[in-house]
Order: sequence, then structure tokens, then C-alpha cells
Amino acid sequence: MPEIKQITDALLRFRDERDWEQFHNPKDLALALSVEAGELLELFLWKKDNQADRTKVKEELADVFAFAFLLADKYGFDVKEIVLDKINSNNKKYPVDKAKGNAKKYNEL
Repeated sequence: MPEIKQITDALLRFRDERDWEQFHNPKDLALALSVEAGELLELFLWKKDNQADRTKVKEELADVFAFAFLLADKYGFDVKEIVLDKINSNNKKYPVDKAKGNAKKYNEL
């Protein structure tokens, strides 16, 4: 079983055992994803990047991934496919010859 499906199935099983699907509409999953991303950001607040607690970063990052996978499942998206499609799209927006070593947005290159 591919790893992403295995993760998603485990998340769905966890959710369903608790009867939480009723709370997992796209809006609330997106909000939860944002909240968890905020909690991840908070770990870096007022610190140098190497001062964040790695264990807590791992936990919050897992929460971000979990809600992202649940949201993708809600829409029937194939996570691997949409990420690879986005990389392909970004390859066109940010050609190596213009973007290498440059932090400008694609419309400023």
C-alpha cells in the first residue's frame, strides 16, 4: 500500500472511531490546518531557527500534514498527483536560469 494512502487510511480510521467526520467539513479542516500551521510558527517566534524544540516541531508538523491529508481526502485529491502537478507548474513559473539563487516572485523575475 502506498505510504500516503496508508497515512490517510490511519487518519480516517482514527477519525471514524471517534465519530468526528461530522466536524470535518472542508472549511473546518482548512481552519484547523491554519491553526496548526500557526502553532508550528509559534515554536519559532522570538528565536533563531535552530532554537526551536525539534520534538515540538515534529508534533506540530505532523498535525499540519494530518489536516492537509484529511482535506485532500475530503475533495478526493490524490496527494502525490497534486504535489507533483504543483512542482511542474512552479517549474514553468520559476525557470532555473531566472530563479536560481533568487527569492523574487515569479512575476518579478
